[in-house]
Amino acid sequence: MDSIDRKIVRAVEADARISFAELAELVGLSKTPCWKRVKALEEAGVIRNYRARLDPALLGFGVEAFVQLSINSVEFEAFEAAVKRHPLIWRCHATTGEADYLLHIVATDMAALDRLLRQELSRLPGVRRTITSMATREIKGEMSFAAAMEHVAGS
Repeated sequence: MDSIDRKIVRAVEADARISFAELAELVGLSKTPCWKRVKALEEAGVIRNYRARLDPALLGFGVEAFVQLSINSVEFEAFEAAVKRHPLIWRCHATTGEADYLLHIVATDMAALDRLLRQELSRLPGVRRTITSMATREIKGEMSFAAAMEHVAGS
């Protein structure tokens, strides 16, 4: 990735709705070469998709929690498939350490969270143990990968 690609990544990361005309002007190219670079970044998988970032609380999901799960290792495929289908599991990561997975989940309120934990998550395939931590407020909700690349390059 050269400096122009990094500028494109930074601009698209900041505003995925930027027009090709604006993007081209920002990075110092004409529209067609800029479009070709964006397409190449998409084909390489650097740009995976474009989406709106929604506010869960404003959509009625006022409770966020992080759940560490330990599972029977023989059931990891069934567990992962169930997690991918569950609409209230925001994110899921396989982890090292005491837990096998870390889930970021949402619920409408504490009663809904309790039902989710007791009646749904505890019954996912292979679940042996869960530890739940409540999010009380968000300190940092996203990062800039373009800024991270610059930071690493500057180290």
